[in-house]
Amino acid sequence: MTTTPSIVAAVPTQLWLGGHQTPASSGATLPVHDPATGDILTYVADADPGDGLRALDLAAAAQKEWAATAPRVRGEILRTAFDLLTQRSEDFAQLMTLEMGKALAESRGEVAYGAEFLRWFSEEAVRLAGRYAGAPAGNGRILVTKEPVGPVLAITPWNFPLAMGTRKIGPALAAGCTVIVKPSEETPLTMLLLGQLFADAGLPSGVLSILPTSNAAALTGPLIDDSRLRKLTFTGSTAVGKHLVRNSADQLLRTSMELGGNAPFVVFDDADIDAAVDGAMAAKMRNGGQACTAANRFHVAGSVIDEFTDKLTARIAALTLGPGSDPDTQIGPLINAGQRDIVADLVRDAVERGARVRTGGQAPDGPGYFYAPTVLDRVPRDARLLREEIFGPVAAVIGFDTEQEGIDAANDTEYGLAAYFYTRDLDRALRVSSALDSGMVGVNRGIISDAAAPFGGVKHSGFGREGGTEGIEEYLDTKYVAL
Repeated sequence: MTTTPSIVAAVPTQLWLGGHQTPASSGATLPVHDPATGDILTYVADADPGDGLRALDLAAAAQKEWAATAPRVRGEILRTAFDLLTQRSEDFAQLMTLEMGKALAESRGEVAYGAEFLRWFSEEAVRLAGRYAGAPAGNGRILVTKEPVGPVLAITPWNFPLAMGTRKIGPALAAGCTVIVKPSEETPLTMLLLGQLFADAGLPSGVLSILPTSNAAALTGPLIDDSRLRKLTFTGSTAVGKHLVRNSADQLLRTSMELGGNAPFVVFDDADIDAAVDGAMAAKMRNGGQACTAANRFHVAGSVIDEFTDKLTARIAALTLGPGSDPDTQIGPLINAGQRDIVADLVRDAVERGARVRTGGQAPDGPGYFYAPTVLDRVPRDARLLREEIFGPVAAVIGFDTEQEGIDAANDTEYGLAAYFYTRDLDRALRVSSALDSGMVGVNRGIISDAAAPFGGVKHSGFGREGGTEGIEEYLDTKYVAL
């Protein structure tokens, strides 16, 4: 079945090349589904390797002129894009809800968050500082400048189809780099609409291309092998990230990888339990749990575990599950049937090993890819969901006795993207923040993302940073000039 809501009918559905819509070379298309119903919303052009090289031709041709464009002009284009995105926020929010499934309130929040990267990097564009100093030997001067790395391939995921794009496009454009975006085939519409918005903001032709595809490896492989591409940035699974890093080695591409997570949420015995539950709801249920920063493992001190689990269970059981377009919905569907089945399998494994279902634990009948918000306690140490990323609305509660046990349990993962903990003790806050093996730590906070802060992880969660003053450095080379 195919339905075409009015907002979808207004979105570009061809490839975005040269500042306008262009059909795929093959004429092929791919369907975009509504995960709340399984229905097809529309079809978009399906790019092939030849289309990718067309985009790289445009990016390479535009690179020199865009790099030479005054930083103030680049910043003003980004600022105009921010203003337009803010003005059109409801269109973007409705579109994201349709193609990704998240509750409309969540989509509105993502538009505000995603827009901030455009505003932030519009300001950073004019602050690309180098340095000038006398050589210690007294025989000359040292001049250090920052220059754009060159054409960028940005591969973005489906779970935040706007913000994961602006978080890469914003700093790349600010630095003076041209950009090719390969959005997820699950959610290409939001990025295509963003391409139109950038054209309306005055971005020159060829500086930004957007290529939806059903065969990412076939499209990106020739781009990664082409010496004209100089930077690869990816957000997605660790397995795919490792593959891309290996493939990037022949051209020695600059790479930044924002990969998987399995975030711990630690509640110490001195925590404000009501505040911790509030934070847990934000850290776990944002985006229906479909976030790399989502709290998956709730490590709770034994003296407060019953109170915390009871209160968390009551809050999660009261959540309203339904289509994201329904104003009463708090938790929308998962992205597709495969993701729903992965979540169900992880819960089934934990229960078979001895975990107790406090609420949820099953997929409801009916259309769409829904899974009931779930709390598990008495989770055994060998349950797969303590090792694997859940990416769904499932909270697993595990107890601990001492502070060190809590820290060790939190660090017992190959991932290191985000970690959260609650305590009233300032000394403990500083001590535990230092001890956690994570690129980002939330202290008495369940949401930590901020356009002005560096976002990224350690260990198998990747490398490089997005956002903050650090984010633009990923798109700049350092040049030393001896005078």
